Amino acid sequence: MSNYVRIEVLRMLRNKRYVILVVAIPVVFYLLFSNLYGGQASADGVQVKAVIMVSMSAYGALAASLMSTAVPWAQERRSGWLRQLQITPLSNWMIIAAKLVASLLLVLPAIVLVCAAAVIIQGVSLTPAQWAGLIPAMWVGALPFAALGLTIGSLLPPDTAQSVSMLGMFGLAILGGLWIPVDVMPSAMKAIAPAIPSFPYADMGQSIIAGHGVPVPDALTIAAWAVVLGAAAVFAHRRATVRA
Repeated sequence: MSNYVRIEVLRMLRNKRYVILVVAIPVVFYLLFSNLYGGQASADGVQVKAVIMVSMSAYGALAASLMSTAVPWAQERRSGWLRQLQITPLSNWMIIAAKLVASLLLVLPAIVLVCAAAVIIQGVSLTPAQWAGLIPAMWVGALPFAALGLTIGSLLPPDTAQSVSMLGMFGLAILGGLWIPVDVMPSAMKAIAPAIPSFPYADMGQSIIAGHGVPVPDALTIAAWAVVLGAAAVFAHRRATVRA
C-alpha cells in the first residue's frame, strides 16, 4: 500500500492544476487579504493577518483534498485503472485508505506554504505550542474533504466530477467563513455554517491561535463528518467496482 501512496503523491505533484490551484492561489489570496486587512486586530486580540492565515490555510487544504481526489479518481475509473486495482491484493478499504493518506500528504504544502508566507512576509508570530497544535489539527482536519472528493470521483464521470468538486470547494469555502466572516453573513447562511465541516475546521484553527486550544464541539463535528463521508467513499467505490 505504501508504494501506491507514493505513486499517487508523485503523480499529483507533477500536476500543474494541483500546483496552481492548491499551492499558489491560497498564498496569493493570503498576501492580498493580509495586505488589505492585516493591520487590524480581531475581537480576541489576535492580529487579523494571523486569522487570515488560518482561513487561507483551511481553503488551501480544502482545495488540495478535493482536487487531489475527485477528478483524478474519476479519470482513473474511466481509463480502466480501477479494473487494474481489482486484480491486486489491495482490498476496497485499503484502496480508499491509501487515497486518503495520499490526499492528506498533498494537503501539507498548502498549509505549510501559507503559514510560511505569513511568517516570512507578514511577520506573524505564534508560540511553539500554538504552531504544534495548529499544523497537525489543520492537517488531520482535512480528512472529511478528502473523503468527499473520493465519493464524488467514484459516482461521477470526470467532467461532471470537476464541476461538482469546484462548486463544492467554493461552496464550502464561502459557507464555512473562509472568505467572508460568518458574522456578516445573512441569517440563513449563519444558520447553515455550523453544520458543514469547513466552519468547525477553520474555527478550530482560529481557536488555537487565540490560545484556547481545540474546541471539543469542533473536533466532534469534524470527526463525525470524517466517519460519514469515509463510509460514503467506501460505499461509492464498491458501487463503482461492481459497475466496472
